[in-house]
Amino acid sequence: MKRNQSKICIVLILFSISVFFSACKKDKKQETIDVYVAVDEFNGTFNIAKLWKNGIIQDLNDGTKSASASSIFVQGSDVYLVGFEENSLGTNVAKLWKNGVAQNLSDGAFDNFANSIYVANNKTYIAGYQDNGIKRVAKIWVNGVATNLTNGLNHAYAGSVFVSGDDVYVGGYEENIIGISIAKIWKNGVAQSLTDGVHNASVNAIYVQDNDVYAVGYNGGTDIVWKNGIPQNLTDGSVYAYANSIFVLNNTVYVVGHKNNGTHNVATLWKNGVAQYITDGSKKCSASSVFVLDNDIYIVGYEENGSKDVAKLWKNGVAQNLTNGTNDGSANSVFVSKK
Repeated sequence: MKRNQSKICIVLILFSISVFFSACKKDKKQETIDVYVAVDEFNGTFNIAKLWKNGIIQDLNDGTKSASASSIFVQGSDVYLVGFEENSLGTNVAKLWKNGVAQNLSDGAFDNFANSIYVANNKTYIAGYQDNGIKRVAKIWVNGVATNLTNGLNHAYAGSVFVSGDDVYVGGYEENIIGISIAKIWKNGVAQSLTDGVHNASVNAIYVQDNDVYAVGYNGGTDIVWKNGIPQNLTDGSVYAYANSIFVLNNTVYVVGHKNNGTHNVATLWKNGVAQYITDGSKKCSASSVFVLDNDIYIVGYEENGSKDVAKLWKNGVAQNLTNGTNDGSANSVFVSKK
């Protein structure tokens, strides 16, 4: 009897192990990674804003006027892109595309540009600016309602938005009375200056993690990451460089842009301040956006093929073309989700 009971126990244990590994295998199969990229491509006459998802590309405008998609954000099954499109008068209208359906953020009276989007708290937060023909005014749209961040007395620009809890951070610049741009962060509409106005400076992108506020941009000829307002130089100004996107994960800071190698601007990744070229440097190229998921680094931008700029996605340094190189293209923003 005891021997039979032992056999039964062994069978039950083996069955449990089999069920466990079967469930793990099933869960692994169900997990999918989706890569979304905001792409621009010239059609020979006009610029076309596009959404690239896992190799499938969708036009956001009909190609009869120029448009651009500058930033992308994904929440659940909803895909949000922002940018701008020309109207019949040639004025640029700030745009939000949600699941391919366009919404105007401005009325077309003046040029408006939507540069960055973040979705949180059941709201869309969009940073950009308006050019009224006299001054550029930094703006934020919350659920489509615009609020000026600056008073219009001096040129200003909002290029990036990030939401953490109930706090809304916008990065950009505002010129002082002598026309020098000062790098700025607006937290809930209140401005903080990161530079002193001696050199032109700007915040190009912003990221918040664990109450630490990271911003990347430049001050004069030096590219910088500011952490809670304290600068760390990425470059020393001896060669031309431009850092324009930031992602922070587990206290590791990823920044992308480009750096000149003496012949070309070359797409560059700075990881915790240490620079590495993404390509071999033989062709002109630049990186515009970075996203990190698990241990994978996704970077988008463009690389010249000899005559045209080709929109590119690099995953862990391995390149994939997003446009075919017949016309100029660029990849402007990347978002990666796991289901």
